[in-house]
Amino acid sequence: MNHAITRRGRELQQYTAEPTIDAAQLDAFWDSALQAYENQPLAIERERQESPFPNVTIDKLTYKGYDDTPIHGWFMVPHAPDAAQTSKYPTIVTFPGYTDDRGYPERYAQWLLLGYAVFAVDVRGQGGETGNYMPEQSGSVKGWVSSNLLVPEGSYYHALTIDVVRAVDAAAAQPEVDAAKIATVGGSQGGGLALISAALNPQVSAIIADIPNMCHMDFGVLNSGSSLTEVAQHLKRYPDRLEAILHTLAHYDMLNLAPRIKVPVLMSVGWKDGVCLPETIYAVYNRITSEKVIYDYPFSGHEVSEYQNRERIAFLRKRFS
Repeated sequence: MNHAITRRGRELQQYTAEPTIDAAQLDAFWDSALQAYENQPLAIERERQESPFPNVTIDKLTYKGYDDTPIHGWFMVPHAPDAAQTSKYPTIVTFPGYTDDRGYPERYAQWLLLGYAVFAVDVRGQGGETGNYMPEQSGSVKGWVSSNLLVPEGSYYHALTIDVVRAVDAAAAQPEVDAAKIATVGGSQGGGLALISAALNPQVSAIIADIPNMCHMDFGVLNSGSSLTEVAQHLKRYPDRLEAILHTLAHYDMLNLAPRIKVPVLMSVGWKDGVCLPETIYAVYNRITSEKVIYDYPFSGHEVSEYQNRERIAFLRKRFS
């Protein structure tokens, strides 16, 4: 039937957007940026915490991110009663939405019940206990993402990206982790970070990116109600900075980094989402060439439903089997 919902689905499936930076230039930028941190020590520290769950150990794990900012997270391991001390577990590395934090360990009970270790990571400067050593080089509007936008390296987005790439390294370095089974997981900002960390760190073997941000960012700055409204406010004040700021954003836009993803991806999109707009998500999804699946929710906004949560569980059970 050719009703409005079918037509809208077809529009999104066919939606394309041109890359906003030359691929060779982008690769050279990231090859250099990642190489600069390749041999920087993670300086991992683990401190045992009280656990609300039987047979689950919880540590506060801290590692050094960009500019040596200490990044804090929960590292949780669901030890089976009869498991050997040397057992290794499939592992989730998960990131929060914008302004949020890693929360309490109870938030991750479903993954622990499935027998997965979980590394739940704070985002610098936002709602958790992780600070931000990065100096402000120029003025920004409220929030974080408009900080240092005039140059790519040294921008908030750059620090954030190096942080999450190193989060995967920190997880892989733990003796309880099966390094061949690491998935990055998140929604909204966390979905964008799940995508970009996997695009830049080959240790990731699967991705769950629900209603992801950091997608088709020029379109988002123009149209969305997401964190990118901070960038729009900056440009409202300084319209002469448009090209420089869009050039910076292009380095962190999954529209441009999508071809670097080589592992299975699960994504979701709410068609009524005014924060992470369907066009932005489909622009990225349609450029991913690895195994992929996307779930459409025509009547959902900026949310992850219980139905989608079941699909996430099934997706990882298949990848981790």
